[in-house]
Amino acid sequence: MRISSVVLLAFATSSLLGCMDNWQTRQSQLRTQQIYRQSKSLAQERNRLATQSAQLDSSRQALQQQLDVANRRVANLQSANNQIEQRFAGYLDQAGKANPLPANSTRRFEDWARRYPSLDFNPQTGVSNFHSDLLFNSGSDAIKSGADQVLKEFVAIMNDPEAKNFNILVVGHTDDKPVAKAGTRSKHPTNWHLSTNRANSVVVQLSKLGLKDSRMGVAGYSKYQPVVPNKSDIDRRKNRRVEIFVLAPDAVVAQWDPGSHRR
Repeated sequence: MRISSVVLLAFATSSLLGCMDNWQTRQSQLRTQQIYRQSKSLAQERNRLATQSAQLDSSRQALQQQLDVANRRVANLQSANNQIEQRFAGYLDQAGKANPLPANSTRRFEDWARRYPSLDFNPQTGVSNFHSDLLFNSGSDAIKSGADQVLKEFVAIMNDPEAKNFNILVVGHTDDKPVAKAGTRSKHPTNWHLSTNRANSVVVQLSKLGLKDSRMGVAGYSKYQPVVPNKSDIDRRKNRRVEIFVLAPDAVVAQWDPGSHRR
């Protein structure tokens, strides 16, 4: 009887150990499958991130190429404008020293300027300074419909017999803020464009109002000739302007002699 009990106990113990072994084996298998699924999921995520990284890198390279092209274009525009500036700088300095207009024409310009608060006329230099708000809406190079009158009066004075032999140089200026609005940037990518495009618009309008094309020239100086430091919105408003320089009949601009043209 004692031997039978021992045998039965041994058998039960062996069975229990066998069940434990089976449970541990099953748990190990489940754990292995779980690790496999996690590894597979991580591998898929790694592949997805690698693909996304490659796409982002490709996009970055494309954007860098576009930026390089844009920078080259800006550099070319700046180089071209620097050449124009060198051609006109000497004469602008000379033109700013003395007013070539006859006394009567100067008085007419002074009376004309007094009627428009956003217009300045310097009787010492003969330079007319139009604040941009007088001629243009913000970010635009289209002449305001209400600005025709002030330009008509300018043309009338310049076409008077005393002044009809004088020429003009129209010069556009901006403040120091880059062109920000997308709609404006599509027409005027930089302040170089905006300053020259506004000067061009003034010349075209003066031509329509009766001033001969052969008497006019155009330049644009972007933000680089402020009349005051760009420290406030009021200062920037002063720097956004179009200037008209009255040129003596014998003035030589960019190696072109107006006297030989008239002959």
